[in-house]
Amino acid sequence: MSDTPKFEVIDRRRLKPDEEQETARAATVAEPTTPSAGPQLVTSESKPGTISDDVHESSKLGEEAQPELPPPPTADESRQQEAAYSASAQRLEELVRAQNPALSAQPTVGFEHLVQQLYISAMIQLGAGAQEGQRPRVDILGAKTTIDLMGVLAEKTKGNLNESEDRAMRTVLFEVRMAFNELTTMITLQGMQPPAPPPPGKR
Repeated sequence: MSDTPKFEVIDRRRLKPDEEQETARAATVAEPTTPSAGPQLVTSESKPGTISDDVHESSKLGEEAQPELPPPPTADESRQQEAAYSASAQRLEELVRAQNPALSAQPTVGFEHLVQQLYISAMIQLGAGAQEGQRPRVDILGAKTTIDLMGVLAEKTKGNLNESEDRAMRTVLFEVRMAFNELTTMITLQGMQPPAPPPPGKR
């Protein structure tokens, strides 16, 4: 059994009337007319080293049962959704500022914020941020996933960043990989045990 997590993409766009009819027709056809059969006795003998037709048939059914991704949104749908999102965000900011008049306007989110968010997530997963005297909570596998995501981001944005963004990306990725290497070395030396916390009252 594969360990790869399965997910389902839900298309939230409204269907046109003709598309709704087509969807309903497809759902009607897809409904089973007979109950699913349980285990059955196979009377035909298959030669050693070969796969029976039943196995081939089950494999085909399994492939057909896998969900397909919905079609990508059109340019017009994307524009409408972006405009609706901007309006919702503006209403939220106005509501927050009405309840907190001294609160300054939220800064525009940029690439640096994304890099910073991934950096903070990785460092927390590596045990940073634990209060004094408390045992660090380490999620080494989660940290590896976050660092790998940062590597993917760096690779996919290569050549498309300005000097400041590129410097931030390379510096942060270097730092989290260095912290990961140091922690895994400590875990290996201690027999796969997380690092012990400092004694209470000592810094």
